[in-house]
Amino acid sequence: MFRTLAASLLVLAPALASAQGNPGAHFVENWDLNADGQVTLEEATERRGDVFLTFDANDDGILDGEEHDMFDQARAQDMQEHGVGQGHGTGQGNGMRNPANGMLRAVTDADGDGKVSRAEFLAAVPAWFQSMDSNSDGVITTDDFGPNRG
Repeated sequence: MFRTLAASLLVLAPALASAQGNPGAHFVENWDLNADGQVTLEEATERRGDVFLTFDANDDGILDGEEHDMFDQARAQDMQEHGVGQGHGTGQGNGMRNPANGMLRAVTDADGDGKVSRAEFLAAVPAWFQSMDSNSDGVITTDDFGPNRG
């Protein structure tokens, strides 16, 4: 249960702060490993690896259908609880403009086999990172979030 809660917070960190009126602050706080106010690709990759490990319940390096379903359910539940992606002024948008959607199975299951390996999950990080880096400066800060983001 703790692993699921912790990962849920990491997964939805971009959106939670938005719901609190400070878009992206919670994401930066949780994903910025050296506390310099910006998230690099390396930091995002490391944190995303942590999320994967949290949901890989049997530690086999694969999110099978059941594990990924749990991951999807935790993300959906948190999004619903916080009004994310439901037109409640979150500034995160729907579709790929919502950073939480960069972790969808359809995005991370590169070979379409219904399972997501750690390698697949991490290989999706650069495109996910780029989708959040709205000003294309190579780092993610609070300036990259909100209704006026790129």
